[in-house]
Amino acid sequence: MHDLTCVLHLHSRYSDGTGTVSEIARAAAATGVDVVLLTDHDTLEARHRGEEGWHGNVLVLVGEEVSPRRRNHLLVFGLDRHVRRRGRSAEQICRVVKDSGGLGFAAHPFSRGSRRFRRAHATPFEALDSEALHGVELWSILTDTAERLESVPAALRFLAAPRRVVEDPPQRNLAEWDRLCRARRVVAVGGVDAHQFGRRIGPFVVRLMGYRRSFALLHTHVLCEEPMTGELAHDRRQVYGALREGRCYLAVDWVAPARGFEFLAERSGEVVAMGGEARAGDWTLRARLPLEAELRLVRDGELAQAGCGSELDQHVNEPGVYRVEAHRDGRSWILSNPIYLR
Repeated sequence: MHDLTCVLHLHSRYSDGTGTVSEIARAAAATGVDVVLLTDHDTLEARHRGEEGWHGNVLVLVGEEVSPRRRNHLLVFGLDRHVRRRGRSAEQICRVVKDSGGLGFAAHPFSRGSRRFRRAHATPFEALDSEALHGVELWSILTDTAERLESVPAALRFLAAPRRVVEDPPQRNLAEWDRLCRARRVVAVGGVDAHQFGRRIGPFVVRLMGYRRSFALLHTHVLCEEPMTGELAHDRRQVYGALREGRCYLAVDWVAPARGFEFLAERSGEVVAMGGEARAGDWTLRARLPLEAELRLVRDGELAQAGCGSELDQHVNEPGVYRVEAHRDGRSWILSNPIYLR
């Protein structure tokens, strides 16, 4: 597999961001990102203007964030046309996306709003149990962090030094995702929801948090079957194929570089990749890390095995939804998508 580092869920000047697509690509390159998955609100304007494709060493793919008022936002990829939201429920929007061959991920689906800041409204997703929903933004770094802040000084600390504030995704996010996965496959991604809030003055932007700092906080790594070729259709198909199959994991790469992580199940020469589904039986689950960490195997939301090291080999014969967490220095480092043994 070919491991690509992606940033997902971000906005440009075509909606409520302050950066151009070229500026966003440069920020991605500066932070070691291979793929940008752009999701402006209710528009595919960047694609219509021919800006989807390779910008130097960074591939920009254009989706959209379908954005009903205050709730039920959906990150949509793989469609050529804007998805109309007016007059449709969250379930209906999911169904339209799936029936059209696209991928829909619920944006900041577990949002509850801020107890301290009234302007930080809750923006939950109300159709998480829909079979037409492909996946969820398990960790929405901006929303989940902002909703935890209890004071103005805490908010200023986050803006000044976000890495000191960001530690783990909310446990309620993980618990709800585990619940969903027990019933069906639900692919998890991590999103930065980057806007580069500020004001543009000519070629300059006076900003609170630039794209570079946002992009460094959280990545979604996709495991592609073929290397990138520089040909847009091929490369886009590889990235979306990995997201469709759940061959992806969340990584906080500033804690430590995560590229090289793998998680699979094996028996008698048969292999099930991360995100895959198979009948339960005599399987060995294998996880490999590029560095040592506190390594946890989770089954159906409950801790099944824990230890320290860079490898895990666990024989299992019970049905379950198995996933891996890795922690370093008391912080979340890697969160895998599951292997489903039914």
